[in-house]
Amino acid sequence: MGRLVVLGGGESGVGTALLGKEKGFDVFVSDKGKIKEKYKQVLIHNAIEWEDEMHTELKILNADLVMKSPGIPDKVPLIKRIRERGIKIVSEIEFASTFTDATIIGITGSNGKTTTATWTHHILKEALHVGLAGNIGDSFAKQVLEEDYKNYVLEISSFQLDDIIDFKPKIAVITNITPDHLDRYNYEFQNYIDSKFRIAMNQTKDDYLIYDADDEVITNHLKQHPVQSTLLPFSLTTPIENGAYLEKDKIIITIDNNKIIMPTTNLKLEGLHNTKNAMAASTVAHLLKIRKQTIRESLENFHGVEHRLEQVLKINKVQYINDSKATNVNATYYALESMDAPTVWIVGGEDKGNNYAELFPFINEKVKAIICLGVDNEMLLHTFGNMVDIIVETQFMSEAVKIAYKVAEAGDNVLLSPACASFDLFENYEDRGRQFKNAVRNL
Repeated sequence: MGRLVVLGGGESGVGTALLGKEKGFDVFVSDKGKIKEKYKQVLIHNAIEWEDEMHTELKILNADLVMKSPGIPDKVPLIKRIRERGIKIVSEIEFASTFTDATIIGITGSNGKTTTATWTHHILKEALHVGLAGNIGDSFAKQVLEEDYKNYVLEISSFQLDDIIDFKPKIAVITNITPDHLDRYNYEFQNYIDSKFRIAMNQTKDDYLIYDADDEVITNHLKQHPVQSTLLPFSLTTPIENGAYLEKDKIIITIDNNKIIMPTTNLKLEGLHNTKNAMAASTVAHLLKIRKQTIRESLENFHGVEHRLEQVLKINKVQYINDSKATNVNATYYALESMDAPTVWIVGGEDKGNNYAELFPFINEKVKAIICLGVDNEMLLHTFGNMVDIIVETQFMSEAVKIAYKVAEAGDNVLLSPACASFDLFENYEDRGRQFKNAVRNL
């Protein structure tokens, strides 16, 4: 099969290495950072050659195929040299999909993709043999190797889509598109939009694209760049013949004249953005011919995902909420929108060129204090300094939570919704969320 070089020794990298070895590739894993001990042990146990804290170019530039971790940008000199040699670079999603005949549901979007993917899987697993992978849980490659489900729900980031070639989901979902990760796209929003739409680039009329028809970025792009896929839009405001819409408190889904009606009154997840996530998930389920009763029950007994508006504890009548997964302004917009009490807001991290203006109405209306948690809080202090009476900064989660505890009064919320990446102070958003929850439990 040739030589497969895997750049990045994390979940997707090690999964790809294992699948590659099984399929007969000569595999080499190289990570510029430190490979976690658990992954090192897997590589050693499977006799796969690896290195960390460096990239030995002699061992990389002789590859027939390179799988690069989604975290590595194209502008890295090593990646440029690989491309100059004409060596094919793929993402894990592309690599693994070539070794399975499963029906693939690919879900992307700036926000809501984790909730939508988890919710979709939650419904489908009641009736189908289905795996959940991509940005969640065990890697897609590892699941193809060990389990090879008949169906996969994949949560897919724009970075993963940048390195697909032939990848074609049977059902693609785009939850929404708002400016995010623009530092990776030369600060051009259109480049990011194009990246998201790669999810449909290989689809034909026999495949489906489910998307938010209320999102002007998506609808404008589709007008200018039509896709081959069969379109199934969903909307909160407009009746839709083929697709889903909201009428009072019912989701109505019609596919080829086959209609189902789902009440939203018993959904555990609040907020209109979650109604949209429910629409997307139930449209997928209806397409795959899941029984109405199964869809309805699974919609209603789904409790959401960790680090996404997760209610942690109530202490002295103050509700502590972990929304660490809000790594961009739009995600924090949804969080603040859903607050129904005065809120102490913990924000900050690695800013991706954020424009905070759309949050201003919520700051005036709902936020009583702001705690800036980041290495560099200058932008936050400058933007919000005159909007609230209390604004402080810290570089420690435990201190941020203690300050919030002092400021909050009975009936208030304390919300961690950073609107930024976590890498300045934390390993990832999960680490940030767990530290928040531990600090709250220690109060």
